[in-house]
Amino acid sequence: MGPHEKEMSGAEAKTTNNRMEMTAAIRGLSALIEPCEVAIYTDSKYLIDGITKWVHGWKKRGWVNASKKPVMNADLWHDLIELTARHNVEWHWVKGHSGHPENDRVDSLASDAAEAIAAGGT
Repeated sequence: MGPHEKEMSGAEAKTTNNRMEMTAAIRGLSALIEPCEVAIYTDSKYLIDGITKWVHGWKKRGWVNASKKPVMNADLWHDLIELTARHNVEWHWVKGHSGHPENDRVDSLASDAAEAIAAGGT
């Protein structure tokens, strides 16, 4: 069918940037109706390293990190693993705040959504 793009955004109160980066990937993958080839671009090293490197060790160790502490955001990692298994996902890191047009756009969407939450919106 060829490449498709869709803009989505959102925010949550009392969360972290890491959870929101993960949530963005989860919501994007969840929007796909059938298995697809997907390219995800992010400026989050946490997301990239987590899903491409760290998750394998976490699984082997029973969801504790190298310091023997429970993996943070395990709920979202489980969701992301399940969703990535359905698709052929390529992960790409881009430097944040460096003039990358799509990254600048998602930063703008995230800022707008966060401002709406702060102002009492949903």
